[in-house]
Amino acid sequence: MFWSHKDLNVYYETFGEGQPVFLIHGYTVDSRLMKGCFEPIFQGKAYKRIYIDLPGMGQTKAAGWIENADVMLEILESFLNEMIPDGKFLIAGESYGGYLMRGIIRNMPERIAGSLFLCPCVIPDLDARTVPDHEVLVMMDAETYSDSEDYADFNDITVIQTPATWQRYQSEILPGLKCADDDFLMAYRARGYGFSFDVDAGEEKYHFPAMFLLGRQDDSVGYKDAWNLLDHYSRASFMVVDGAGHNLQIEQEEIFAACVRQWLRSVAPNS
Repeated sequence: MFWSHKDLNVYYETFGEGQPVFLIHGYTVDSRLMKGCFEPIFQGKAYKRIYIDLPGMGQTKAAGWIENADVMLEILESFLNEMIPDGKFLIAGESYGGYLMRGIIRNMPERIAGSLFLCPCVIPDLDARTVPDHEVLVMMDAETYSDSEDYADFNDITVIQTPATWQRYQSEILPGLKCADDDFLMAYRARGYGFSFDVDAGEEKYHFPAMFLLGRQDDSVGYKDAWNLLDHYSRASFMVVDGAGHNLQIEQEEIFAACVRQWLRSVAPNS
């Protein structure tokens, strides 16, 4: 389905009925990443899941007037106000989606029932992030794949390299990377990847259940910078998972699923 905003047609999908959950993928991938890891957990539960392709990614074409994160945030808030006009909702974001989430939380905290940050981008400036060196902890026999450019990209980001993680990378992550509008995304990063305002300014605390899931070996966004966000979340859980990089959800699938289920229980303890 598509939602229209000005001359922009935003692709989204919904599954299930119940309390709304809005899920935002990261930079250069698309909603297949979020569907791949969250749908098996939400199956059979009373939640209406709303997955979106951000502009320039997936099936959402870019628009020239989307110059920076402030504009991207305005688009997401307009989408939410139309798709979920009343009541509270849950929100989950991966990587850059986690950064955009903080803008949504800042602007409409009264509507958020719970938030989940999956390997979130905390500091938009790449050079200012605290990240470890890339480290591969498990490497499979790559003779079949070593000549593939796709496998080289997988090798550059993946900490746990097994046939299972390679298969999920190909089905949930790689398709988004291949269809991304690289020219738009490069220009967007140069113009305004970060908000023009301090998204964490002020001493207000958010009192809904929050979950931070971070990879100990994540060399894209790291894990240390996220600790500083806890001052704003009075009911936050914080998990740093060893043996996980920026694709924690496929490298440590069982831990990821257990943490998401625990987060859902904290939002609705009697469910």
